[in-house]
Amino acid sequence: MGTTSSSVRRRRRAGSAVAAAVLGLLATAVPPAVAVSDGSAGRHHGAHPEEPARGASRIPLEISRLAQGPGHDIAITIDDGPDPRWTPKVLQVLRENHVKATFCMIGTQAQKYPALVRTVAADGHQLCDHSVDHDVTMDHKPVDYQRRQILDGKAMIERAVPGVAVNYYRAPGGAFTPDSRAIAAASGMRPLGWSVDPKDWSRPGLPAIVAAVEGKLPQQPTVLFHDGGGDRSETVAALEEYLPWLAARGYTFTFPARTTP
Repeated sequence: MGTTSSSVRRRRRAGSAVAAAVLGLLATAVPPAVAVSDGSAGRHHGAHPEEPARGASRIPLEISRLAQGPGHDIAITIDDGPDPRWTPKVLQVLRENHVKATFCMIGTQAQKYPALVRTVAADGHQLCDHSVDHDVTMDHKPVDYQRRQILDGKAMIERAVPGVAVNYYRAPGGAFTPDSRAIAAASGMRPLGWSVDPKDWSRPGLPAIVAAVEGKLPQQPTVLFHDGGGDRSETVAALEEYLPWLAARGYTFTFPARTTP
């Protein structure tokens, strides 16, 4: 009888251990939206990005393509800077037209030109992480590589402007993955896409850029421009023409939607 009872107890203990392991695996599943703080989580690189901060707001995993606001709103986004030649020119056009934009910065550029990052933030624009070095193939790379590109890029921007939130993450070339979106959201950054792309980066000529952005706009559009990565004279000229055109048609300039209503 003693031997039989010992065997039963051992089987029960083994069954309990298996059940606990299964429950532990289920608990690690990534939810459809990740609870995060507004910027502090991304600074702790030792923690897994899927671990939400207690009592934090919820950042959706879905890619934002809409301007925030209830009606005739538009979000201007500027990619690939900061650049010492073109970022000041873009900033001047924005100032002249009383427009606030979202600057999606490459980490190595922010590290190289921290004064420009501070100027962008001081002018009241939003900051967006555009990865460490704009690797457009990162969606084919391991998750750990994607995590480093996202979190290190964010940290490079934050070091230039301590205390200023980096509220968005835009994947280079739009190369998002489910993992990269989860990492960004858990770090307090809404994955950010666009709904209008005039392809100004390819320098198609001012008429082509203007035609693309002055065509039929979707509801609450997010428009993609660039201040880095090459000659951006066409971009500057297009903004000089486009921003007054939008204002004359009653558009309100705002930032991309960051949270769900």
